[in-house]
Amino acid sequence: MESHVFTHARKMKLVLISPKGPLYRKRGGIFKRSLRYQPLTLTTLAALTPKDLPIDVTLIDESVTEIPADLTADLIGLTVITGTASRAYFLADRFREKGMKVVLGGPHVTLLPDEAAEHADTICVGYSEQSWPQLLHDFMSGQLQKRYQQAPDFNLDDPNMPFPERHRFNSEDFLTQAVFEATRACTHNCEFCVAPTAWGRKQYQHPVEWVVNDIRQFVERTGKRKLIFVDLNLVSDIGYAKALFTALIPLKIKWFGLSTVLIAHNEELMELMARSGCKGLLLGLETVTTGSLGDAGKKFNSSVNYKELVAKLHKLGISIQGCFVFGLDHDTVDTFDATVELVIDAGIDLPRFSILTPFPATPLYQRLEQEQRILTKNWELYDAQHVVFQPKLMTVKELEDGHERAWKKIYQYNNIVRRLWNAKNFQPLAITANLGYRFYAHNLHKFYTCDWPIEHNPAKSRG
Repeated sequence: MESHVFTHARKMKLVLISPKGPLYRKRGGIFKRSLRYQPLTLTTLAALTPKDLPIDVTLIDESVTEIPADLTADLIGLTVITGTASRAYFLADRFREKGMKVVLGGPHVTLLPDEAAEHADTICVGYSEQSWPQLLHDFMSGQLQKRYQQAPDFNLDDPNMPFPERHRFNSEDFLTQAVFEATRACTHNCEFCVAPTAWGRKQYQHPVEWVVNDIRQFVERTGKRKLIFVDLNLVSDIGYAKALFTALIPLKIKWFGLSTVLIAHNEELMELMARSGCKGLLLGLETVTTGSLGDAGKKFNSSVNYKELVAKLHKLGISIQGCFVFGLDHDTVDTFDATVELVIDAGIDLPRFSILTPFPATPLYQRLEQEQRILTKNWELYDAQHVVFQPKLMTVKELEDGHERAWKKIYQYNNIVRRLWNAKNFQPLAITANLGYRFYAHNLHKFYTCDWPIEHNPAKSRG
């Protein structure tokens, strides 16, 4: 492709797509509205697209909108997670058959670059803050390379890095646009986690001032003060977390985010987190089986009394979304009921269960493959809802049935009341969220969403 093809009179047409998965797509659900929050990847790539190049950018989140049948572009970028890999490859092959160039990136591409390269003209491996602008320059000069790799000195230190262009999506298509990140990656090395395999264990951090300015601009534009941090572990670096939480206090926002249970050992940090506006935490509690914590590489969780931690956070006005995984090597058919009882007793506001999933290239996947326990490599089933490996102390059906039984039991009306009573949480939001998850629990074959319900307006949705 010649460099002179694209001018301000004939701009390059760039389309960025987040493909849908078999379960992760637009659907009405109980409120007849998508419960998906706006993803950051595409809006971040749009922001990183050099403004001095003649490029028209279009974003498509296939989970909330269809791809036009007559779509044309000079370059199409697809971000890929394992559960959407099959769909992404199908789309990529179809676009290339029509003569369009395709670039693939995202976690699955980083995990399995050689597989992804078979379906693309080029791939982005790792984070692309530095490589994405270079890729576009190369494309426009007709010098596109086969692979763009995360730079060895990658960092998020630049205080002038552009903010995600959230306004490019229609806010009505999502539960919320208020999705932010301060950091990436995590220092821990959990066996099932994609992050350490894909990006290493060094945490990358935006300057605190950059995060604050990103939030401030969003609040000024939208007037909304409820937001989500999608960082894998906001408290991975205690010093950074303290600086961030302190800087958030003057913004008078309410936020939800993710943390490990290790926050239990730092009451000062918990109190600072609450003062910064934290109203909800997603905690990876994972299992009630001590041996299984070792299986997952999360022995550090055993240093925490879950019930006491939940009580402390409730006292600070912080609700808990407690996440558990079934199918670890010490899990038995008794694990499901034991987990449900702990969740009720602790008063966890919004529990969520998933099935252990050995994402490709992770240490868990490699171990199970060596043990010949991987049952399928159909990536569509790698969604934490299907059993794709042979459990050690259960049959596949026992794991499938136990997982579904736990969902239905924990969201029985009486158990919703018991949990929220123990949590002393009678906020309309908590009740609404639980009713939504109850519907989900009884329709696991139809629905898949993990999003915090912070912006839902039932009256508006019914309209």
